[in-house]
Amino acid sequence: IIYKQLQEIIAIQEEAVSQLQSKVRRKEEESISREEYEDLMMKLEDEKLEHAKTKSLLTKESEKLQFALGEIEILTKQLEREKLAFEKALASIKNKTLKESTKNDKLKSKCNEIESQIVKQKDLLDGKENKIKELHHVVRKQKQTLK
Repeated sequence: IIYKQLQEIIAIQEEAVSQLQSKVRRKEEESISREEYEDLMMKLEDEKLEHAKTKSLLTKESEKLQFALGEIEILTKQLEREKLAFEKALASIKNKTLKESTKNDKLKSKCNEIESQIVKQKDLLDGKENKIKELHHVVRKQKQTLK
C-alpha cells in the first residue's frame, strides 16, 4: 500500500514537474531576454523622442501654413478689390471711348456736310464767275461796237 501510494505521489510529482516544464517552455517562448528588453526600451525611447520632434515640427509647419493661408486670404481680397476697381475704370474708359467715338462720328458727318456745301458753293461761284466773264465779254463787245 505504501509502495503504491509512493508511486502515486511520484506520478503526481512527475506530472507536476512536466506541467511546470511545459509552463517554463511557454514562458521562455513568450518572454525575451533582458538585453533584448533593454534594447527595445531604448528603441522605444528613441521613437518617443523622434515622435516629439515630428510633432513639434508639425506644429511649426501648421503655424506657417495658417499664416500663409491668412496671407492668401488677404491677398485674395485685395486682388478682388483691385479687380473691381479695374473693371470700374475699364467700364468708365469704354463709356468715354463710346462718347468720343460718337462725337467723332458726328464731327465727321458735320465735316462731310460742310465739304458738300463748300463744293456746292464753289460750283455756284464758278458758275457766277463764268457768267461775270461772259458779261464782261459782252460789255467789251458792246464797247467796241459803240466805238
